[in-house]
Amino acid sequence: MRYAIYGLVVVLIIIHQDNWLWDDERLIFGFMPITLLYQACISIGAAIVWFLATKFAWPHHLEEIAQESPAQETGDTE
Repeated sequence: MRYAIYGLVVVLIIIHQDNWLWDDERLIFGFMPITLLYQACISIGAAIVWFLATKFAWPHHLEEIAQESPAQETGDTE
């Protein structure tokens, strides 16, 4: 699943370059430029990919290491 997340990030990076819409002056819903709607959809897609990344590709072993030594996190040296 981790590699699928990496792939989705690469896809988002590629489709974020919307060179094909720069000269398009169409309005969606009568007020929103199509490029703005496209970027809003990219932002929603990025939020979904970030959610999936934290759900399925988060490095849990780092959390376990941090929980084992709480004195080092706070700087307490008793």
